[in-house]
Amino acid sequence: MDDAFTLLRRATGLLPRDGRTGVGATADDVRDFQHRQEWEFVLDLLMEFGDEHPVPVAYWSLLEDAARQMMRERAAQWCGWRAGEVRHGVLRAVLSLPAAREGRRQTAFAGQGQLRPVWDIGRVTADGGPEMYIAAVWVEGAESLGPGESAPVRLAPLSPDRWRRLTPGTVITMHEGRPVAGTATVLQVVAPLEIHARSTGEEG
Repeated sequence: MDDAFTLLRRATGLLPRDGRTGVGATADDVRDFQHRQEWEFVLDLLMEFGDEHPVPVAYWSLLEDAARQMMRERAAQWCGWRAGEVRHGVLRAVLSLPAAREGRRQTAFAGQGQLRPVWDIGRVTADGGPEMYIAAVWVEGAESLGPGESAPVRLAPLSPDRWRRLTPGTVITMHEGRPVAGTATVLQVVAPLEIHARSTGEEG
């Protein structure tokens, strides 16, 4: 297996030619930091590029492997999550949990995709009951989310095709038994990168 530095160089080769980060960094800047062997900063810059520009699954997979070799476990988890979003699409929402006295959950849950509750997204079964679907939860900007708190989250559905008709403003509910464990308002639904490319004629 390639070492972390080789993996980061390979990822750099997949950067969009004219891409820039929010602070104006370019691919040439990334290569400059590579020459200086400032690998931690290189990884951070490449993650920022990937969050701001369309990149292939391979890009995130390279970063995930490099981050794991560099003992950056949270970064590796994020890169793995983003690879999944390239394959299956992005679904963002604001999730609110009821206070401990009102809900089933009494403690915070870790926010890096470990929690995989079931969700009512408005679809019904043949007998008219709610059809429930599993989706993992990544909390943006926080290590965890607890009772009485709200935060933007990203969802990774087990059956992503069933979720793509959701639109911003749709309210869905999270369940870990009874009562309802949380309520989420959809913010953003983005098709997988390859589907978007086909629909806009950008393939090849």
